[in-house]
Amino acid sequence: MGTITCSAAQLAQFLGANTTDPAGAAAYICDQFSAISKKFSDTTYAVDSTYLLFSAYLVFSMQLGFAMLCAGSVRAKNTMNIMLTNVLDAAAGGLFYYLFGFAFAFGGPSNGFIGRHNFALKSIPSSNFDYSYFLYQWAFAIAAAGITSGSIAERTQFIAYLIYSSFLTGFVYPVVSHWFWSADGWASASNPYLLFGSGVIDFAGSGVVHMVGGVAGLYGAWIEGPRIGRFDHSGRSVALRGHSASLVVLGTFMLWFGWYGFNPGSFTKILSPYQTGSYYGQWSAVGRTAVTTTIAGCTAALTTLFGKRILSGHWNVTDVCNGLLGGFAAITAGCSVVEPWAAIICGFVAALVLIGCNKLAEWVQFDDPLEAAQLHGGCGAWGVIFTALFATKDYVQEVYPGRPDRGYGLFMGGGGSLLAAHVIQILVIVGWVSATMGPLFFVLRKLNLLRISAEDEMAGMDLTRHGGFAYAYHDDDDANKQGLPMKKIEPAAQI
Repeated sequence: MGTITCSAAQLAQFLGANTTDPAGAAAYICDQFSAISKKFSDTTYAVDSTYLLFSAYLVFSMQLGFAMLCAGSVRAKNTMNIMLTNVLDAAAGGLFYYLFGFAFAFGGPSNGFIGRHNFALKSIPSSNFDYSYFLYQWAFAIAAAGITSGSIAERTQFIAYLIYSSFLTGFVYPVVSHWFWSADGWASASNPYLLFGSGVIDFAGSGVVHMVGGVAGLYGAWIEGPRIGRFDHSGRSVALRGHSASLVVLGTFMLWFGWYGFNPGSFTKILSPYQTGSYYGQWSAVGRTAVTTTIAGCTAALTTLFGKRILSGHWNVTDVCNGLLGGFAAITAGCSVVEPWAAIICGFVAALVLIGCNKLAEWVQFDDPLEAAQLHGGCGAWGVIFTALFATKDYVQEVYPGRPDRGYGLFMGGGGSLLAAHVIQILVIVGWVSATMGPLFFVLRKLNLLRISAEDEMAGMDLTRHGGFAYAYHDDDDANKQGLPMKKIEPAAQI
């Protein structure tokens, strides 16, 4: 919002000869205008901060969605375990992102690779960041960790969750977000020296959040190996279905609701007019972002519904929910810079990408109980490419102003510079996560800290690791453990 300016010297000329003290009167009037201007400025800060806080609350509510989705997608004997890991992602992620992650991501001034200031929120609030910005970015960081936890569900030791979650939210994810979201990042769209003249336009994180979490989950699940019974002796896929479609649907709707903080909230401000006195401003872009998010998810859900019906002969609600989330993951990069009609293309292709990735996973005997690596990794990568093809010039200039020569979507007449930058983004994310999370999971496996024993896996971790089942059907269930008492957990031997 523009600042109201007033010059006492100029105003005094218009007060007339009959004014006893024109200079004093002019100064008084200007003081009042200045006070009003400051009130408007204060109001702008308050509205924008409230908007960002509300968005942070919405993104954090996605943790409940993750928890319900994970709980419904695993077998009943592992429900308590997966719920606890979701709580752990938020708790461990909160501490490590506070101590290190936020500084690595946004602590400036810094170099193009990693932030160097604001550890433990030192010197915050400042003219650049308030506490609300930290809270919002923390919610993003734990979302990335939650994606990974789904990939390695039902067979992972508890200590491994603690280690990977802390490392991912405290170092791996923050470095990637620094590259593409910090003003100092080497590929950021806000960097004065734009990569290929365009920078990377990953508005809300199809690459930064979803690909990071998906690729990390890919390495975790691949190094651990499939769950016992997931593939038979001949290599054919055996469905180990989750125990509650109701929880899957509940979690999906919670994630859908939270995505309206994830995508539209990434503007971080709402009270920013593009033209003074116009009905059209950043609040319109926020609304458009919510619309493109909705359309992409809905299109992906319907495409998955009919696609899986053709392939399997069933109307499967779990597949539809995953398809919907795949559409959301894909549109996240370009939600603010594409037309609503383009979101239909995004969602349609995202559903096909997810179906294709799941077929490939079965063929190579890759086991991800929540399809998280395929959904977030595969659909996230498609979303990065989609943005480079369909970002419009006008919307790019509104969201990323100040560079009229900036590249935009290839199919919209913007040339190939944005596509080149986005191909680089995909490659460096895969490379960085491979170089960090891959060795971590490998070392955990070598130290016998990654996978539980075959005995515990068959009995279920709720019983062997957490003191009983998540569901008590009789009052004496906890007293009758059928000869499987709790025991001290030692590092598990490899199976």
